[in-house]
Amino acid sequence: MHFECPSGAHWPPLRSFTQLCHDDTPMVRRAAAANLGKLATAVHQAGEIALLKSELLPLFTALSSDEQDSVRLLAVQNCVSIAKVLSIAENQAVVLPVVRAVSQDRSWRVRYVVAEHLCELVPSLGEDLTRHEMAPTFVRLLQDPEAEVRSAAAMKLTVFAHMLVPEMVLTQIMPCVTEMCGDQSQHVRASLASVVMGLAPIIGRAATNQRLLPLFLSLLNDEFPEVRLNIIGTLPSANTSLGADMLATSLLPAVTELAEDRQWRVRLAVIDYMPPLAAQLGVAFFEEKLCGMCVRWLQDCVYTIRQAAVVNVRRLTELFGVEWAAVKLFPKVLQLREASNYLFRLTVLSTVSSLSTVVGRDVLYSSLLPVALGMVTDVVPNVRFNVAKTLKLLLPLLEPGIVAAQIKPKLLELSEDRDKDVQFFAKTALPSCG
Repeated sequence: MHFECPSGAHWPPLRSFTQLCHDDTPMVRRAAAANLGKLATAVHQAGEIALLKSELLPLFTALSSDEQDSVRLLAVQNCVSIAKVLSIAENQAVVLPVVRAVSQDRSWRVRYVVAEHLCELVPSLGEDLTRHEMAPTFVRLLQDPEAEVRSAAAMKLTVFAHMLVPEMVLTQIMPCVTEMCGDQSQHVRASLASVVMGLAPIIGRAATNQRLLPLFLSLLNDEFPEVRLNIIGTLPSANTSLGADMLATSLLPAVTELAEDRQWRVRLAVIDYMPPLAAQLGVAFFEEKLCGMCVRWLQDCVYTIRQAAVVNVRRLTELFGVEWAAVKLFPKVLQLREASNYLFRLTVLSTVSSLSTVVGRDVLYSSLLPVALGMVTDVVPNVRFNVAKTLKLLLPLLEPGIVAAQIKPKLLELSEDRDKDVQFFAKTALPSCG
């Protein structure tokens, strides 16, 4: 809608809008409620403050107490727009009573909208109202009888906590968080898991270790995958908040267990988290506790996990350096070329391809290339034609003498393979040999 405000309550569109707000048809009142905030903003921008206070604020109050919950929830959404154009004192007189009422509305849908928009409203109310009025309101929403409302409030937990002093977070918010960790609804726990570690910088390291860490570990072991996935997504922030010692003693056992979680998406999330965790714990700790885990992922039954594990090996190589990886990591990874399952042997070829651009020629010639060449005679055609594809990928990185002496003869051998697919990929690669 586009509004131009000449002056006064006799502005014809305003009279029409007022009639729509009191229309007998709920659908009409819903449409009016949906546009009330836009109209209030336009009237304020036109400088018609008196018109705003005398005509629109009574409409706002009326719509927010409408008999239809679909009208009331739209009116709630207007609270933010209206609060922005009023002073703190005016908000206390007009908007605050509405917020009090709708936060305890008989319809959970209205309370749901309040939970979604409360944080946007707070800056317009001032610090005193936030501490004395909005904090209890938010706590009430966190404890709402309906799971949907609790879930919506949980998603705003960190945002709202930033508006409070740490003492209020510890005394008013944290008890709710503790209770929600055991909520009967998995959706509430999932919402909480996605944001709970955001409280750590607010309450400080001591309170985090004492009160937040047990909740964090509980959510890591939740029976529902979505909860575990969401809390794993916050692990990078946990690194900073908890510190290396606490990570090693408390968090690492849970992560180790999740690395073999029955849900592949959870395992995938842990893999994505591994490089930042390794950086936090250091190379010596990684070698002792985590290196074997990274190798086992290369033998996972799910293709997506194996490919993510290949990327993980590359990221770890970039993190700790090629010299370290060539001694401590590559031998364990490349040993899988002898695995009885051909899928794991294919994963080795993927690893060779992935690492080839980051290791330099010395390691490429001494470690990676011999592995690929040694798999030319693999008994499985799928492996052999992937050898041809891998060798083609490596060609731009190799010196002409190596290509002529080692690569081309192997591709010629594969081009005469008994399997047609192997022949095809070998013949495709041969022209690139020069």
